[in-house]
Amino acid sequence: MGWLFEFLFKYPRFVFEQGDFTFAASRSMSLTIVVVAGLAAAALITYRMVTNEGPVRERLVLVALRLAVLAVLMVCLFRPSLVLRSAVPQQNFLGVIVDDSRSMTIADRDNLPRTDFIQKELGDQGALHKALSDRFVLRHFRFSTGADRLNSIADLKYAGTSSRLAPALERARDELSGLPLAGLVLITDGADTSDEALDESIAALKARSIPVFTVGLGRESFERDVQITRVETPRATLKGTSLAVDIVISQTGYAGETVPLQVEDDGKIVSSQNVKLPGNGEAATVRVNFTADSPGPRIFRFKIPGQRDEQVTQNNNRDALVEVMDRVEKALYIEGEPRPEYKFIGRAVQDDKNLQVVRLLRTAQDKYYRQDVGGAEELVGGFPKTREELFQYRALILGSVEAASFSPEQLRMLADFVSKRGGGLLMLGGRRSFAEGGWAGTPVAEVLPIEFDAETAGRGNAPEYFTHLNVRPTKAGSVFPVTQLASTEQESTARWNDMPTVSAVNQVRTVKRGATILLTGATEDRREQPVLAFQRYGRGKALAFPIQDSWLWQMDAPVAVDDMTHETFWRRMVRWLVDGVPEHVAISTAVDRVDPGEPLKLTAEIVDPAFAEVNDAQVIAEIRAPSGKVTEAKLEWIVTRDGEYRGTFVPDEVGTYEIKAKASRYKDGAPQELGTTTIHARATAGDSEYFDAAMRTSLLSRISEETGGRFFTAADAASLPEAISYTGRGVTVIEERDLWDMPILLMLLLGLIAAEWGYRRVRGLA
Repeated sequence: MGWLFEFLFKYPRFVFEQGDFTFAASRSMSLTIVVVAGLAAAALITYRMVTNEGPVRERLVLVALRLAVLAVLMVCLFRPSLVLRSAVPQQNFLGVIVDDSRSMTIADRDNLPRTDFIQKELGDQGALHKALSDRFVLRHFRFSTGADRLNSIADLKYAGTSSRLAPALERARDELSGLPLAGLVLITDGADTSDEALDESIAALKARSIPVFTVGLGRESFERDVQITRVETPRATLKGTSLAVDIVISQTGYAGETVPLQVEDDGKIVSSQNVKLPGNGEAATVRVNFTADSPGPRIFRFKIPGQRDEQVTQNNNRDALVEVMDRVEKALYIEGEPRPEYKFIGRAVQDDKNLQVVRLLRTAQDKYYRQDVGGAEELVGGFPKTREELFQYRALILGSVEAASFSPEQLRMLADFVSKRGGGLLMLGGRRSFAEGGWAGTPVAEVLPIEFDAETAGRGNAPEYFTHLNVRPTKAGSVFPVTQLASTEQESTARWNDMPTVSAVNQVRTVKRGATILLTGATEDRREQPVLAFQRYGRGKALAFPIQDSWLWQMDAPVAVDDMTHETFWRRMVRWLVDGVPEHVAISTAVDRVDPGEPLKLTAEIVDPAFAEVNDAQVIAEIRAPSGKVTEAKLEWIVTRDGEYRGTFVPDEVGTYEIKAKASRYKDGAPQELGTTTIHARATAGDSEYFDAAMRTSLLSRISEETGGRFFTAADAASLPEAISYTGRGVTVIEERDLWDMPILLMLLLGLIAAEWGYRRVRGLA
């Protein structure tokens, strides 16, 4: 609609916004006009008052129309004008900042890449370049990952793997500081892939009265595109673990179509399934299950093949780095009485080479039978009595053992094992478990995800209870790795329907707020009871499984001898318990990939053997490059948070880096090693430019509005030179522009005259 405004009012809208309205007629002329107009109006009104021709309303309408014509003529005679401060040609500088990233090569308008506008309009022979250079002294800049001066538009490569708007604006502002600056022109699609906020950069430009004129390239939305928006994978997992990965898919132009979704590991397809695309502009979450079988840093690629007529295919893929660890994780399982569950759980996990479930069976008062221990001294005194001894395990399984068998300090240790150590705790069903075992009111009760009802809250005095349960997965459990027993949700549900009935002797009715129920059981009278529930607590997680005979899932008569359901369930359960449990030294990165030459931020959390935060540690990150070159980076305590250390390093090679963090400290005058841990990170060109790559009008409009500039598109960029000229910045002169000859005034005048004539014709007065 800008062309219509300019046609009616002679000048573009921005001229009126920048100018000051005034009347240019001289005093004598103004006085003459006022006197003549007053006499004419008086004569007109007097004439209409003395005549008796027609009704009063008709006379009033005719007088009003004549007065309106007179008013329009008076406005023109007073010579309305706009007073503008116009930039003096060639006396002001203008910074032109051009996006040099890969998203500029996207062909989303008339099958032409966004670079087409830059080459045609800003090249040496371009119309926009000529119009700008006639008025200003131009200084060109390019930006992507970084920002620097640009000698010629022809030097742009459009190979940048990211777009960082804030550093680009700051570089141009600082380099042109001290010069008569008319403003900055930012030519981009508006993608800002950095994590730096623009607020400070915009505020600095506003404080210096530097307007930014943004020119947005590309379409605000694609007509046909499929995008994998987000992939949520764990940063680390145990070898052989079944992963459930949530993938967010969005699309336009392919609503309701079915496309294949593949997961690749080093070019090998490890999972494939068909997914139905959501509606246009909508997003859908798809869960994919696959097993991480190969150890080491694995790069999993999640991929949807390019579709017909798709405008951007680079955003059909997402890569994720996952640390697949080939090591043995220890869990401690304690039972208060001999029973089949103890035997069959041990048998289910004994062949898993990545799990060591140390079992402790009470055979008499203060007497225990140890199995699968790591040495002769392990648990020789029964259940651990110190935090250091207990916290060497990553998971705890409490069988049918009463709370009274633990000391108050041990009960507190059990709760701290979850909240502070970050371990996994599982309580099994049994006649000495839950409320029946007197666990209500203990620190462990706070950790567990279930509520102890008033009826069963007495310490070991709960009424006898027994029920058979048909176990079924909930909606959450049907897609959860532990409780999904087959490759698809439908097959898993069918498998659960065929599982034998089990029993419970614990009255578990409700779960806490925030807890999730994965399995539920239907009693004989069709009441529902939670069978597997979990919640996050502190740094760890706690699970409740109030079943006393899951071994029936293997030994019940209808179950085939070679059926591995029971083994699979318990292996996945224990792997889940030990998953994500922190080490004494835990190091992480905010992202798993950076561009070569871009700093990678490292964060380490350091605790002592009792998992108390350590603030006086020496933390060194040993970094091995893909070529084998080793460098070191020192991490410093951040002061604001106990046990947290930070540092950075800059990768200069393409490939995967190994980062090994070592922590030590001096205690009682002697060095104490706290531990080591290893992660990996990649330095490689990213593809973030192709995700959400449509033009971001809202961001570009915000930059221009808050700095006093204007937002343009490729279609109206021809008005850019004139808009910059009248911002009043730099070296300027006063300029007046007449408004009396605006087409809108002539049209208004003719319209009023025609209205009077038409009214007379309708009323029979002409």
